[in-house]
Amino acid sequence: MTTLARTLTDRVTYRRLAYLLLEVPLGTIWFTILVTLWSLGFGLIVTPFAIPTAIALALATRWCTAIDAELARSLLGVNAHVPAISIAGRGWRERMHNMFGPGFWRAQSYLWSRWFVGFPAGVLMLALIGFPISLIVEPLWVPFVHGGANLYGLHIQTFLQALAFVPLGVVLLPLGVAAARPLGGAIIPMTSRLLRGGNEPWPAAAGGAGFGVAGSARAGLALAGPTRRGLVVHAAVDGAITAIVLVVWAATSLGAASLEYFWPIWPILPFAAALGIHAWLCAVRYSPELARRFRGSVALAGSAGVATIFWLFTVAIWAVSSRAYFWPIWTLLAVAIIVGIHAAVVLLAAPRQLTERIESLTTSRAGAVDIQDSELRRIERDLHDGAQARLVALGMSLGMAEQKLTDDPERAGELLAEARAGAEAALKELRDLARGIHPPVLTDRGLEAAISALASSTHMHIALSVDVPQRPAATVESAAYFVVAEALANAAKHSGSEWLDIRIATVGRHLELEMKDDGIGGANPNGSGLVGLRHRVEALDGTLVVTSPPGGPTTIYAELPCV
Repeated sequence: MTTLARTLTDRVTYRRLAYLLLEVPLGTIWFTILVTLWSLGFGLIVTPFAIPTAIALALATRWCTAIDAELARSLLGVNAHVPAISIAGRGWRERMHNMFGPGFWRAQSYLWSRWFVGFPAGVLMLALIGFPISLIVEPLWVPFVHGGANLYGLHIQTFLQALAFVPLGVVLLPLGVAAARPLGGAIIPMTSRLLRGGNEPWPAAAGGAGFGVAGSARAGLALAGPTRRGLVVHAAVDGAITAIVLVVWAATSLGAASLEYFWPIWPILPFAAALGIHAWLCAVRYSPELARRFRGSVALAGSAGVATIFWLFTVAIWAVSSRAYFWPIWTLLAVAIIVGIHAAVVLLAAPRQLTERIESLTTSRAGAVDIQDSELRRIERDLHDGAQARLVALGMSLGMAEQKLTDDPERAGELLAEARAGAEAALKELRDLARGIHPPVLTDRGLEAAISALASSTHMHIALSVDVPQRPAATVESAAYFVVAEALANAAKHSGSEWLDIRIATVGRHLELEMKDDGIGGANPNGSGLVGLRHRVEALDGTLVVTSPPGGPTTIYAELPCV
């Protein structure tokens, strides 16, 4: 009895109950989406339409998994990560790997499990709760039914007869609610395995590999997300295919009675929907103002926009087909439920996110103090062991030269030459020290010039791409510079790399950096150098992610706020 009371007063029980009940509508929706897209994919596999269908399947998989991962984090307490699924890449093989790699199949397995495991569990939970509730509310409706009601093999007609079942319902309802705790707990291990963090990177090829996508706190690098250039390419491809379809329609239907039927509308509609989704995701990424209208949640903004476009797509199908019964009202109800659940999760997660934010700021402040202290000790050590020692030797050489000037001018000249060499060496060390604190070229010419100067001093082949239209704050530039410098140093000293790909871009209000080499991997993210970088980045409210599986490649991703 004590265990039952403790279970019923624990919030975890009701969170798991909510998760199990949501399995019924969400499992049905995910099953419908997956069956529809897989069926379309196989049906159109011999046509060009298979390509946009495959892209839609990959994006829908990530979108649905993102919603469910939020629910799992909030209601089950699972450390769920959305697997990295992206259409970015340098070649078609890399793009296929990024779209349909291990992360895609884990997400697919999770969504299918929501139907084959979660849906039955949700139905069972509905039965365990619904039956006792029906017993409790019988006196409210059975006496008003003409002739009574046949329930549970019994004919119940009067109020007292219905009232006799209420105690049974009162006893069974707490037991049904308590059953949510073990039943929900049984789903946690499967959810944790399928939504675990990380992803397999695209393997480096000899002589220069493609630029892959590594797992991160954002479930895929933002640099690999939708871009304006990708949107332009998408629009151009859709326009070209649409033009070809229109030409075929005009050539086959001109002068015929079938000219009245405009069949190209059927490929145009999905093309327009996919392009609209791409454009909305680009707008959300590059316009932080949109996210602020959705409680600051980029995921919620994306979900709301994609759901709206999908519903308009179904309305367009209804408009060009029967125009009879307005069946898109049901798709509106479905997407409204999904977006409503996502919005509720965002609102419920706000206090937890605020707590995590406070903890993150406390940690980053402590890290900033530690890194400042270590930097001061490094500067003191370098000055004491380097420039100071050379200046002391310089003073001694000048003193000895002064003594020898009249008696042994030749020896005095040698001492003066040594003093000049010592002065030059001390000056070089002071310049190196100043460059280590803040390189002058970074102040004078900006990030691209400073990193180009770094790249010119290494033996590796450096592929540098910088897209920063407006210079960020000096502290952000400095942090970005030292992130790249550490990546260069690690790649040169430890990884045996021959090339390093560096990409820097301003995305919205963030500066994003990604460095990837073709080395042997195995870098320790908790090493002193990378920990120092992480503290430097987190002190500016940024994030640093290091992915370095054995065998390589090593990818370092950093995100810094520009304002």
